[in-house]
Amino acid sequence: MILGIGSDLANIDRIGDTLARFGERFINRVFTDVERAKSEGRAERIASYAKRFAAKEACAKALGTGIRMGIAWKEMGVVNLRSGQPTMELTGSAKERLAAMTPPGHRARIHLTITDDKPFAQAFVVIEAVPV
Repeated sequence: MILGIGSDLANIDRIGDTLARFGERFINRVFTDVERAKSEGRAERIASYAKRFAAKEACAKALGTGIRMGIAWKEMGVVNLRSGQPTMELTGSAKERLAAMTPPGHRARIHLTITDDKPFAQAFVVIEAVPV
C-alpha cells in the first residue's frame, strides 16, 4: 500500500549559488555526513548536492509535512543500498512521522530515484507499507 508520494525539481545553479554564498554553513545545516562524503567525492559536486536536496524535499512531501512540523533537513538522508540503489534513511522527527503513518503489522519501505540533467536535479520518493 502506498503511504506517500513526493517529487521535487531543484535548479543546480541555484544550489551552486547557495553553496558559494553560504558554503560550510549550508552544507552543515542541510546534509548528513554520508551525503557530504558522497557529494564531495563526485566530479559533479554541485549536481550531487542538488540531487540530495531534491530528495529531501521529495521525502518531506511524501511524509505529508514538507519541511515543517519539526522535521529537519538532516533527519532525512540519502543512502545507498549494497546494490547501489538510493533510498532515504530517516532519524528523529522524520522517523517518528514515518512510524506514525505506517499501519500496524506493516513496515515502511522508501523508494527513491534521483537524476540530474543540467540545469535541473530531480527526485521522486514513494513510501510503501509492506506486511511484516
